[in-house]
Amino acid sequence: MNEAVIAQFKTKYEMLSGIVHVAQNALEVAEVVMSVLQALEGKRVALGEMPEAVTEAVESACQAAGIEVLKPPFDNTLLPKSIDDAAVGVSWAALAVAESGSLVEFATNDATRLVSTLPDTHVGIVLASELVETLKEAASPIRAFLEEHPENANVTFISGPSRTADIEMKLTLGVHGPEVAHAIILQD
Repeated sequence: MNEAVIAQFKTKYEMLSGIVHVAQNALEVAEVVMSVLQALEGKRVALGEMPEAVTEAVESACQAAGIEVLKPPFDNTLLPKSIDDAAVGVSWAALAVAESGSLVEFATNDATRLVSTLPDTHVGIVLASELVETLKEAASPIRAFLEEHPENANVTFISGPSRTADIEMKLTLGVHGPEVAHAIILQD
């Protein structure tokens, strides 16, 4: 992966009040997630659909620390409150766009989308090889996903924490989503 593209993504995501980490493997991803949880004194984490090795590493680290783990398939009778009560939501991004500092999530399950939108802190993970430089480069994989899933397909661009501004231009984070956002670029 082009280190310049990673640096560009990092600069842009941090300009948007996000925090970027680089991990070499699933165990380092779990270490980042644990450091975020420990800083918050979090007792529950919600995991989205992720590769098995990442899920296992995060789940193992959380269980060793006595942190409750919610993961798919979710009990629909407990939604959305069970995910909303999680201190941190950890989700997988299909790609990331350096020029906008955006993680791009693909989902076909509404419950999975809640993981990146309800908890106060979101940790999004993306493979370094899935980091593209421009929005134009992101169009092809997005189009392919939408064609493959013509119904109930959702594409979400996550560019740092949720933000809104009032008429006086006062920026507030976390009003309609996570107040804190982390991105982990996983080397592959």
